[in-house]
Amino acid sequence: MAIRAVLWDIDDTIFDFAAASRSGMRAHLDIEGLPPAYESLEAALDGWDELTAFHWARFAAGETDWHGQRRDRVRSFLGAAMSDELAEAWFERHIAHYEAAWSLFPDTLPVLDVLADDYRHAVLSNSSLHNQERKLRILGVRDRFEALLCAVELGVAKPQAAAFLAGCEALGLPPEEVVYVGDQPDIDARGAVEAGLKAVWLDRSGQGGRPELVRITGLAQLPGLLRRDTRFGAPDTFG
Repeated sequence: MAIRAVLWDIDDTIFDFAAASRSGMRAHLDIEGLPPAYESLEAALDGWDELTAFHWARFAAGETDWHGQRRDRVRSFLGAAMSDELAEAWFERHIAHYEAAWSLFPDTLPVLDVLADDYRHAVLSNSSLHNQERKLRILGVRDRFEALLCAVELGVAKPQAAAFLAGCEALGLPPEEVVYVGDQPDIDARGAVEAGLKAVWLDRSGQGGRPELVRITGLAQLPGLLRRDTRFGAPDTFG
């Protein structure tokens, strides 16, 4: 069956989350001060990235809720016992700096333009509708996607099959007619394949490996790949 729709990840796929996160936290710590556990700003930024990945995995596994993972990140990062109110307030001050650094990747709009007439588009994110709806609107691309689904409201997160199948249901298409594009080889690409979708791993850093996955190193490669979709399932030839 031909691919009729693209189901997109957002963070570190079309939106440069990593750059915005580090830039925002750098500005935040310039005001808040460096936590005592870190000897340098760069060490603190690395620590925040590691804690973000750890607590997001807990959230995806259902071990905590959306606000809980935010508060736990703050407590772990600061090495302090804090009330929910104080932890939330610290996180909200950080969010203001993070949002000031938001930007799309340079290849996002050109590729959305190229694909606009030939494929339907929707979003599936391991985040919340409140966050991602606002993000896409501020970035000026919300109208590019006919549906937006997020783990908080779905009650299920990638890589669970139910999350991907909810995206297909929102599009009214069978999984084999939908391709998922995301930056994580397991959470995104492998999860989508196991749910019966096609999948493309967007490996912007050129990590390589994982020959069982269809891999690209930039979105400019996506239109050609989709238009010869018999390529799916073949060994990795990108990068």
